Amino acid sequence: MSLYDVLFDRVLRHFDTELAHSLGAIVVRAAGAARPGVRADPILRTRALDREFPTPFGIAAGFDKNATMLLGLGALGFGHVEVGTVTPKAQPGNPKPRLVRLVDDRALINRMGFNNEGIEAMADRLRAARSDGRRPVVGVNIGKNKSTPLESAADDYRAAALELAPHADYIAVNVSSPNTPGLRGLQDEAQLEPILSGVVEAAAGVPVLVKIAPDLDDDQIVGIAQLVTRLGLAGVIATNTTISREGLKTDPETVAAAGGGGLSGPLLAARSMEVLRLLRQTLPEDATVVSVGGVVTAHDVLARLDAGADLVQGYTSFVYEGPGWARTINRDLAALMRSRNV
Repeated sequence: MSLYDVLFDRVLRHFDTELAHSLGAIVVRAAGAARPGVRADPILRTRALDREFPTPFGIAAGFDKNATMLLGLGALGFGHVEVGTVTPKAQPGNPKPRLVRLVDDRALINRMGFNNEGIEAMADRLRAARSDGRRPVVGVNIGKNKSTPLESAADDYRAAALELAPHADYIAVNVSSPNTPGLRGLQDEAQLEPILSGVVEAAAGVPVLVKIAPDLDDDQIVGIAQLVTRLGLAGVIATNTTISREGLKTDPETVAAAGGGGLSGPLLAARSMEVLRLLRQTLPEDATVVSVGGVVTAHDVLARLDAGADLVQGYTSFVYEGPGWARTINRDLAALMRSRNV
């Protein structure tokens, strides 16, 4: 058992989850001040989205909602950071409590509701960070404001892309969070097409990906992949959190008390891998697939890469494994890759 395991078991698991996240953010920012820059074995260098990534492993959207921890997350070993989800106007998100641990499943339930400071505040931070050569690759995950009617959603996504694409390495269109009413309905092809086409135009050459839910059926996923190809997007991020609660070890009463929201953690691994394989079969060879959901170890990362992922993301295990998690994955992944070349 590591020192962090002891600290988590005896102290951190008893903190309010969102408070623990805020305290963790202080540690992450301190890491950026003390040891900026992504340090990873050269064997991990990866080419994707017309950019070089120091490692294929990055952190998914949701951890750094307002682009305040870029250098710190890079210093901890994440080769790319997907910030957001950010909406055109600042919004507080859903009422607290809205982030719950299911420790027995090493899982999280979140119903944050896109709490963020808005696109102007993020643009200012990204503009300042862009000239810093020590920062990791940065993706910006964009969404719509809760107050924006679904029929006007395309306007929100376009506005966010116009403001933020000049400061981003890629744009991720989030239509798959379960925590904004009606948002997942935007994955319907008829509603999704004007959103994606508007973002591609507004991004003006910056790669655009769409992030999809694991709860879509296979036919829906194939349809979105075909739409992505037709509209000329760079690719797909798969997958977001799930609304399913099947297969949890945690007792049903505790799960029910945790309330609604998106579930993340190892339980998503099997479906995430299924979606990855389906996308790789459907999308053109040059399309980028970012695999996320249930990643815990370097073996998990390598399995995603072997299945056709160009990049891999994690988040939930960062909460449970601690600040050394990404560096451990990078070290072990490099060793696995070298062992193949012996």
